[in-house]
Amino acid sequence: MYTESTISKQMKKGILEYLVLLLLDKKQLYVSEIIELLKEHQLLVVEWTLYPLLSRLKKDGMLKYLRVESPSWPPRKYYTLSEKGKIALKIMGDVRHNITQTVGAIENLT
Repeated sequence: MYTESTISKQMKKGILEYLVLLLLDKKQLYVSEIIELLKEHQLLVVEWTLYPLLSRLKKDGMLKYLRVESPSWPPRKYYTLSEKGKIALKIMGDVRHNITQTVGAIENLT
């Protein structure tokens, strides 16, 4: 059954990887920072959604991370894009642009 919740989840799931790569292209971030930036832009994501995505992207060679020790916290992993991730982000950006144009054109059909 189509509900606002299920439709929203599916559409967010489809764009989350692209948004995470976009954020990591700007600067190194750790998980809490990624979540906060997404939240600031009206996309609520929880850690247990993000960790598997980051793990898969790392395994696929799209991300690398720097482990930073902290005296008061457990070590943090600061993620950034690898060269492969930068290439994938460029391709995703091109595809997103084409999809946006197609959606706009279809929405404006009379």
